[in-house]
Amino acid sequence: MTAYGAFAALYDRLMDDVDYEAWARHYAALIHLAPNMRVADMACGTGEIALRLGKMGARVTGVDLAPEMIARAQEKARAWGVPAAFAVQDMRDFALPRRAEAVVCACDGVNYLRTLSDVDRCFAAVFAALRPGGVFAFDISGPAKLRRMAGQMYGEDREDVTYLWMNEWSEEARTLRMSLTFFAREADGRYRRFDEEHVQRAHEVGELLAALARAGFAQGRALSGMTMEPAGAQDERIHFTARRPEA
Repeated sequence: MTAYGAFAALYDRLMDDVDYEAWARHYAALIHLAPNMRVADMACGTGEIALRLGKMGARVTGVDLAPEMIARAQEKARAWGVPAAFAVQDMRDFALPRRAEAVVCACDGVNYLRTLSDVDRCFAAVFAALRPGGVFAFDISGPAKLRRMAGQMYGEDREDVTYLWMNEWSEEARTLRMSLTFFAREADGRYRRFDEEHVQRAHEVGELLAALARAGFAQGRALSGMTMEPAGAQDERIHFTARRPEA
């Protein structure tokens, strides 16, 4: 079972309750978006954040590990008329042909880094991809949220797709293993089943701030949700910002 394979075709429909406009505006504030700023979206998914930042005037590049998600992002870029470049890339090996003024990573991308060594590798790559003075901004599902999801089962039955979602928590690894089963209706009316597995790590705020410092970043901050207030232990979503020093 792989993550974001066949799911990519359904992803936007099943995420239709997410306020991407507000999320993109928050990222624009975090990175102090300016016209023609070069911005990269790491683990960009179907491009919802990247393309909205592009509509705000950024020159955007998006990368994601899943080829199916990148294909959807490219289709949307053409449909929206937003000039953007997209590529398949592992966030642990993040690299750009030209350094950016900002890198963002939304909607749990960093949670998918399952070890601290993976975090260090990714953050060092982001640091190298930024210009001096550039900003790195990302968000995670907070550790309290992931722990609350342990043992829970979710599901939804829509007209053309039904899914079941079961969670298994490992305290030793501090990971939540999410097993998803989809039944999607095909053009001939029959339903096709496919399965995916997603694993996220419950990163602690202090761990990530320390990893940012090890990579060379300065001014690291952890913020509560879509606010500019300091993050709390029970926050479901936590945003981080850090800056590559000017020299």
